[in-house]
Amino acid sequence: MEKDQIIVGLDIGTTKICAIVGRKNEFGKLEVMGMGKAVSDGVIRGIVTNIDKTVAAIQKAVAEAEEMAEVNIGEVIIGIAGQHIRSSIHHGSIIRPSKDDEITIEDVKRLAHDMENIVMPPGNTIIHVMPQDYIVDYEDGIKDPVGMSGVRLEADFHIITAQTNAINNINKCVKRANLNSRDLILEPLASSLAVLSEEEKEAGVCLVDIGGGTTDVAIFHDNIIRHTAVIPFGGNIITSDIKEGCMVMQNQAELLKIKFGKAIAEEASPNEIVSIPGLRNRAPKEISIKNLAYIIESRMVEIIEMVQAEIIASGYYKKLAGGIVITGGGSQLQYVKQLFEYMTGLDARIGHPNEHLGRTKVDAVKSPMYATSVGLVLAGFKALDERENQYRSKLKDVKDAKPETKEEKSSGAFLSKFIQKTKTFLTDDYNDSDY
Repeated sequence: MEKDQIIVGLDIGTTKICAIVGRKNEFGKLEVMGMGKAVSDGVIRGIVTNIDKTVAAIQKAVAEAEEMAEVNIGEVIIGIAGQHIRSSIHHGSIIRPSKDDEITIEDVKRLAHDMENIVMPPGNTIIHVMPQDYIVDYEDGIKDPVGMSGVRLEADFHIITAQTNAINNINKCVKRANLNSRDLILEPLASSLAVLSEEEKEAGVCLVDIGGGTTDVAIFHDNIIRHTAVIPFGGNIITSDIKEGCMVMQNQAELLKIKFGKAIAEEASPNEIVSIPGLRNRAPKEISIKNLAYIIESRMVEIIEMVQAEIIASGYYKKLAGGIVITGGGSQLQYVKQLFEYMTGLDARIGHPNEHLGRTKVDAVKSPMYATSVGLVLAGFKALDERENQYRSKLKDVKDAKPETKEEKSSGAFLSKFIQKTKTFLTDDYNDSDY
């Protein structure tokens, strides 16, 4: 991989559109060169509902990132989320021509490619095909079959689909913003690259990304993603509850949530009061922090119950030694970690995208709300590394299959001629016999 290779991640979210420009430094860490963000008015629960507003927001975010990084952005890696995302498990198999030959990367790719062509319900497009465990000649539990011998190669695949129209609308917005889409990645997968460690993925962990419009769930075990889900509630629904419950403006409700919100009402002081400016010629409105916490807690309990239901449905509830990692803007709510631990019975922590970050011009990217944006850039570098490894592997195969030397060619030719003469002699002798 080139040292000056630059990757741009574009997170088209419900509350914000964020562009991050990054490159790898000499230590292999991600160096954020620039970041731009804009208010997302044309996206609801991950789905583009207004093309023009979304295009304008993308252009604004990209222009800010270009100015800070002092580069021209032409290609981006896009994140996709929304309640239209679906995941399912499918089984696939291929028959190889010879059991003596080793299973190659090409065989594994052919099996995955076959799964990409399976029939999906109308209006849905496959965006990810991720192998679980492989089976070679009915021997199961194999993580990497390359190099093994066998005729029948099978695998269970975790297939993620999205609405075709949702994908088309995102691509249309990106194209109108004069950008090319290099790849489309499910947002919880991107977030996992930014905030989860390899040990957590091995032990078993549930990533919960609380965004503005949706809450994304991704469950890992044995370093393999086992389950994904999108819950159609996020931070915005909590803001709406505060707006109605406290009878304030939308922007006031958002500020109340950010500055004074608590996920556990017991932790709020009953005597603490916040004064909100009233409308024209009206007295200021006084809001009880205790009542505010009750409103937030009731909605957070509902979201956590849905997360818990997804964990149980996955069948991995008893296998999550790594517990829960909470990220996204909603993870910054006070006491949200404690509420998750109390309701699920699992250990929890807040996921910050710090582990893979090196020197950065913007300290804000270390916040959980930018985990997806950072993860998209990391996903781009991961894809580059995989391509480079495949290229090196093919180059090694070519070098191993080096041409014969003159001595080998001459001795091989002599041996071939000797065998041919011997064969001819024996055949002629057989034909001349009386038998």
